[in-house]
Amino acid sequence: MPATFSINDTQNMAIALKLASQGIYGVKSNPMVGCVIVKHAKIIAKGYHQTFGKAHGEINALQQINHQAQDATFYITLEPCSHQGKTPSCTQAIIDSGAKKVVIAMLDPNPLVNGKGVVMLENAGIEVKIGLLENNALTLNQGFIKRMKTNQPFVRCKIAMSLDGKTSMSSGESKWITSEIARLDVQKLRANHQAIMTGSGTIINDNPLMTVRLDDVNSTPLRVVVDSKNQITDTSLNIFNTDAPTLILNPTNTKTFDSGELHLNDVLTQLGNQGINNVLLEAGPKLISAMIKSNLIDEFVIYMAPVLMGSDANSMLNLIIKDMTHKIKLNIIDIKMVGDDIKITATLK
Repeated sequence: MPATFSINDTQNMAIALKLASQGIYGVKSNPMVGCVIVKHAKIIAKGYHQTFGKAHGEINALQQINHQAQDATFYITLEPCSHQGKTPSCTQAIIDSGAKKVVIAMLDPNPLVNGKGVVMLENAGIEVKIGLLENNALTLNQGFIKRMKTNQPFVRCKIAMSLDGKTSMSSGESKWITSEIARLDVQKLRANHQAIMTGSGTIINDNPLMTVRLDDVNSTPLRVVVDSKNQITDTSLNIFNTDAPTLILNPTNTKTFDSGELHLNDVLTQLGNQGINNVLLEAGPKLISAMIKSNLIDEFVIYMAPVLMGSDANSMLNLIIKDMTHKIKLNIIDIKMVGDDIKITATLK
């Protein structure tokens, strides 16, 4: 029988989820986790995982009350860890604090934990309830969850295009299709990812920085370049500056097909092996199309500007689709205005 929860339970878990999201720039390969501790219907402590390698959310909350939580209830967005990693076991700390009850949004997909934390708590006589605001928790850590299950990061593809689906002029000129407000939104989007990926053509033609340019955010995603033909050799390119680390993937370090093209599954597996949960794909039509063909894009974020660029301009994709039965269908998740532009979030059906 599914667990039942009160309005107060839901409110407390919502607070924990909001706290967890504050760790987005610091937790790196770890999941974002928030914790709220309640006693006699009052919140007595709350915390979240702030920095990779440092205390988890439960510990940050417990430190506020000197690790004394006798008969209290914990609301945690992810099953507490049960193993000794870079930090001690959170599950044991909860048991030692004297907790009476633990409410968990979702189980940890990490095989080192997955259910073991719950068993430890129950064996210590602590009541455990699971599944409160689970969908919210799944969305919060979708990159971590995917990496735990597939050893590949969550791939979000950003495209800026005109109303007629064009991303650059035939000359390659593309500055600027969308508004300044939309471009600022892209900077925020970049900051939420551990890596930004593009192809060698984009690097050669545009010489982009591929960095986060926000004054109030400390985020330096790894710059990843897919370079099937070993073209990226000019060290004066912006991607080789010291603003952020750069990884060039080419036939010397990545599996290839007989055609010489890089095996994109191997590209993502390499990133997963580095603990990267979320990748933002900002590339040209060729790489985006190849990723779609390989079914490797989890989500699209499309900024559509109210402009027309004409038939000579370059389209967002170079996929050849000859009849309607092979059209690619999308699920529209969200549509909103960003300045004068339309921002569409979608997934492949």
